[in-house]
Amino acid sequence: MRHKTKVIVNPESNRGRTRKRWGEIRAGLRHFIREFKVEFTEKPLHATDIAREAIKDGTDLVIGVGGDGTMNEIANGFYEDRRIINPEATLGLVPSGTGCDLIRSLNIPSGLHGALKVLTDAPAVRMDVGRVRYTTNAGGQDERIFLNVADFGLGGEVVREVTERRLQRKASSYVRCLVSTMIRYKNKHVRIRVDGRDLPDGEYLIGAVSNGKIFGKGMKIAPGAQLDDGLFDAVLIRGFRFFEFCRHGWKLMNGSHVTHPKVTVVKGRQVEAWPGGGQDVLLELDGDQLGRLPATFELVPRTLLVKGFLQPVGR
Repeated sequence: MRHKTKVIVNPESNRGRTRKRWGEIRAGLRHFIREFKVEFTEKPLHATDIAREAIKDGTDLVIGVGGDGTMNEIANGFYEDRRIINPEATLGLVPSGTGCDLIRSLNIPSGLHGALKVLTDAPAVRMDVGRVRYTTNAGGQDERIFLNVADFGLGGEVVREVTERRLQRKASSYVRCLVSTMIRYKNKHVRIRVDGRDLPDGEYLIGAVSNGKIFGKGMKIAPGAQLDDGLFDAVLIRGFRFFEFCRHGWKLMNGSHVTHPKVTVVKGRQVEAWPGGGQDVLLELDGDQLGRLPATFELVPRTLLVKGFLQPVGR
């Protein structure tokens, strides 16, 4: 049986480099996949519409070319009215973005040749996804799927600054924006509930509702998270001041921050978070700043087929 494959390309990903190297990517796809149809995104959320239409048309494999935000948009196209359209349709990833953190949890190589080999050699594994209902930046309500990490607090502010700097064509590395945001950031008072159990109220720096292990261009925010265990790892970092962050922030790179007394990791299937004191607590999903608290995060277990390895190859 011949499979139908759709390739969705975000040409503006990786600061426009994807457009420039599309010839190389296309040649690689032709070598490994041979037959496929291609469509380029032209506006925000366009990838969702393209993926949804393709799956309804019988496409078996939808391959995204871009970063985590592109993959998020495509994954949302696998669903309609809160249900997956075709449980046997599969998502493939060709990383080509400024942020490609999800591939690390799926053990997909960052290089083009290795990622393309995964498309042909790796099994289609069924991973959990998160569903979040949140307040939009415009003040309305929306609901989206996320694949990797949803983060409120500092992360939302950092991603907003990264986005604004890119629009102004200024230097916008995640680390640069993280440091500049942390200098002026004030911890937010947040009320949090996990699986119906209220956690202690307090001031939080980061609240990461983690399906995958890594966010922020390589930070191992949730070293114990698994994409198929049916649970979030909610990583909650309380009340760090700037000097504490300078002293302990490097631990985010190897995951050792989870032993710090101001860090709590709670596993659960539902996380609810409300802002306190009329504060705006920004939210980012898979690297895109889309709204703010209050928000409710629900784990949808083993619903999405994706090309990858849930355990490191050779383990």
